Amino acid sequence: MNFRILTTVAALLYFGLAGQAQAENQQDLEQLKATGNCPRCDLSGVNLSGANLGGVILRDANLKGVNFTGANLRGADLTGANLEGAVLNNANLYGASLTGATLKAASFENANLSFASLMGTNLEGTNFKGSTQQMTNYRGAYFRLTTTPSSVVTSDKPYGWSLQRDIKRDCNKFKLDGASGSVCATDQAPGSSMQPPQQVKN
Repeated sequence: MNFRILTTVAALLYFGLAGQAQAENQQDLEQLKATGNCPRCDLSGVNLSGANLGGVILRDANLKGVNFTGANLRGADLTGANLEGAVLNNANLYGASLTGATLKAASFENANLSFASLMGTNLEGTNFKGSTQQMTNYRGAYFRLTTTPSSVVTSDKPYGWSLQRDIKRDCNKFKLDGASGSVCATDQAPGSSMQPPQQVKN
């Protein structure tokens, strides 16, 4: 008897908390729709595919698992946001700021990332296959098993492989906690060549 009571109470608490979480999530979604600004909001798991979110402010927001497929995020501020597992395939992120964002296992397949800032981002397992990247800033980003636009998969290394330079800069402030190695790069030496990322061998 006592076991049944405890089980019933536990179930009620679970569904009650789940309902509360959904309500809070809905409130944040309504704020986003009404104002276009929702910093630190929890929109995890929301479907925003095809949405027009140009210039939206979602700094430090929880966007884990959000579906942004085909969305317009041109000039959006996603600084420090958690986009782990988010889907941004075919999205327009031209000029967007994702500085310091968590992009682990996110997908940007065929997305437009031209002039976007991905400084200091965690790109572990991130998919950029077929994406457009003109003047995209990856300074201080951490690459591990990251799929590049040309479908090459990187090994475990910081962004040093793309900028082989002579003069060290103070750039470790962009290094993620727990990331191995240094994210610092140096100025391109005359006649030196850029080194591509290492491809993971099967």
